[in-house]
Amino acid sequence: MKLKKRSIGDLFLKRVQLSSEDNSVGWIEDDIIKFIDYQQYKNTVETLALALKKHGIKRQDKVAILGNTTKEWHFCDLALLCSGSVVVPIYHTYTGEEIAYILNHSEAKMLIVEDEKQLKKLVPIMGELKYLKQIVMLNKLGANTQIENRTFYDYEDLLIEGRDEVQSHPDMFERIIEETPESDIASIIYTSGTTGEPKGAVIKQSALTQMLLNVKKFSHHAFATKDRALTFLPLSHVFGRTDSLLPLIFGWECVYARSIQTIIDDIALVKPTIMLSVPRIFEKIYAKIFASVEKSNLVKQHLFDWAIDKAKAYFNEIDRDKTPSTKTILQYQLAYQLVFSKIYNMFGGRIRYFISGGAPLSVEIIQFLRYSGLTILEGYGLTETIAPCVLNPFSKQLPGSVGQPLGDVQISFAPDKEILIKSDALFSEYYKNEEKTKEVIDSDGWFHTGDIGEFTNDGYLMITDRKKDIIITSGGKNIAPQKIENLAKLQPHIAQCILIGDKRKYLTALIAIEKEDFQAELAQLGISTDLDLAEIVARPEIHEIVSSELEAVNGQLARFETIKEYYLLPTELTTDNYLTPSLKVKKKKLISDYESEIDAMYQD
Repeated sequence: MKLKKRSIGDLFLKRVQLSSEDNSVGWIEDDIIKFIDYQQYKNTVETLALALKKHGIKRQDKVAILGNTTKEWHFCDLALLCSGSVVVPIYHTYTGEEIAYILNHSEAKMLIVEDEKQLKKLVPIMGELKYLKQIVMLNKLGANTQIENRTFYDYEDLLIEGRDEVQSHPDMFERIIEETPESDIASIIYTSGTTGEPKGAVIKQSALTQMLLNVKKFSHHAFATKDRALTFLPLSHVFGRTDSLLPLIFGWECVYARSIQTIIDDIALVKPTIMLSVPRIFEKIYAKIFASVEKSNLVKQHLFDWAIDKAKAYFNEIDRDKTPSTKTILQYQLAYQLVFSKIYNMFGGRIRYFISGGAPLSVEIIQFLRYSGLTILEGYGLTETIAPCVLNPFSKQLPGSVGQPLGDVQISFAPDKEILIKSDALFSEYYKNEEKTKEVIDSDGWFHTGDIGEFTNDGYLMITDRKKDIIITSGGKNIAPQKIENLAKLQPHIAQCILIGDKRKYLTALIAIEKEDFQAELAQLGISTDLDLAEIVARPEIHEIVSSELEAVNGQLARFETIKEYYLLPTELTTDNYLTPSLKVKKKKLISDYESEIDAMYQD
């Protein structure tokens, strides 16, 4: 796909030209998948772009989008990107104060908001929003919500107005795209703020386009227009945003899930061939499979264990570049037929590739899903690298690594092994924050990621931990918590493990559990399943289960890495409290809120 210049609008027009009658965006309605083709896709985006222009949205005006992942969110995003406006995504889980900070800091002139529920977050502080003049409602505004001094538009009305504009100015959309320089800002993406005030990463049109072209070049024709992706990640997160834009380079079908809560049912209905996901989804699936086996009869348990042994033997030979013996092949084929095919079919029976990013995924989960014919391509990226900059190759994956650099991405290392990245697919600066920008982009243009890593002899990147997360005990031991936390999360009853121990004598942990994982155990113990989590974690029987699982984890670690004490959190971690929208733990906030409980674990 050759372009005169690198902008999202140019990519979009080229894709429409190549795939005009193919299915593009899909959605689920009454358990039926509905599609529009690429020409209809273009018509929708063009209509919105001209309607927004009519209402005064100009090139490089900032427009924020607040809401859950929907096709309408994406249509507005693409319309603005093609128009040369600056899109400011906002997480739907943010509080009114957090939303207000981003709106004011970015100087957003317009807010596109999903519904009245989201808008009500801003009602008490609407007077503090200095730049916001216009609001577009994707769902109709209720009669009871009254906001003065703001102009409201309805999404459906914009579509009607836009159609009239297209008829009056049939070439305007293409002309706007032609006149949009690749040096324009495409988006300001605010980090999710796990460690403090969010920073706005400035992404230019050329950088966003280069990221997509890097992915295309790396894929070596692994994807086709008949592939189908199921999109459910937050579009306000850079990884979910990438997911929504990949059809521009691959021309595949992109079906929007109904919600994260319906994802299992949606997978069965949509039968995707490609899925981008974060590790927490795989971790929950893995835990449920093993919990189900644990509750089954002894015959099924033995069959499951036998199948894993035979799969392990088969793939051990493959990974050594050897041909397995006929006996090994036949045993694995039988294991697949009896056990693993059922797991594969859980995902709709057509999956070719999972792409995992946003956080590290345990090697054990990658290998287990591989036994089931499910290939996980683990990758690496940050908001500042516009999501993927490293990915495991399609031809040969190395579990435990994040793969090899994409396209024009260069990787180097600082003396302390911090990963440095240089690419045209890189953010330009932190918006209105020159000091922070200079902290992470050096004079030679290398971006300092804050992650520690190294290359294998075969050129695969291994990430050992976040630089700021490395624990140095009072005895001088350097410990990377990521490995230990991931081992703990493999246990069936541990949802999250937050390791503590910096400048301390030994390691402790905050352990989060989820009520649903203990339903069978509570029933067996004769304990009511109606108890809230705070009451459940107070039960000694629950502590026995968690202690046993932590002992199993400690058995795989060096003595100085073992967890000596733990505290069971009385609340489930969600995006409403201690998880970012991409399901990463807000460690700093959690440790601060439970400071006294942590100190108690270090009392003699």
